[in-house]
Amino acid sequence: MPDVSSQSQWYAIRTKSRHEKLVRDQLEKQGIEPLLPTVKRLSQWKDRKKEVEVPLFSGYCFVRFSHETRLPVQKVSGVVEIVGSGSRPEPIPDGEIEALKTLMTSVLPYDPHPYLHEGMMVEVVRGPLQGVQGLLLRKEKRHRLVIGVRLIQQAAAVEIDVDDVSPI
Repeated sequence: MPDVSSQSQWYAIRTKSRHEKLVRDQLEKQGIEPLLPTVKRLSQWKDRKKEVEVPLFSGYCFVRFSHETRLPVQKVSGVVEIVGSGSRPEPIPDGEIEALKTLMTSVLPYDPHPYLHEGMMVEVVRGPLQGVQGLLLRKEKRHRLVIGVRLIQQAAAVEIDVDDVSPI
């Protein structure tokens, strides 16, 4: 059986604020494979507008390395920590990284979105139910959600657009 610990895996790195590109560039210079998904944003100053590339996930960069070679990654200027549970870095499944790479090379427009899952408390941020809080029960097809709203100690379900809720 091969030694799993010596195989390169993907990890998330938390960076200092606005250090994501610097961390990516330093990792590349050291021959370590980084991945920094970005999105174009229109920034406006008093005198002009400019399209700038910003990280998709603010404060995070992804990097591929083996467990034994994590020290050079931790020493990169701007790195806060390798994300994990307790003191152990936790690898990210290859499928999730591949999905991000596919998204990045597609022509489709994309934006960051709050991470939603069943059982999560959410609040409606737009529309006629704005301000109502409820429990996310299940995801429907085509960006639709069903949430439970506690009314008079009963539950009521309402379908709502995914863009109209945010996690609490």
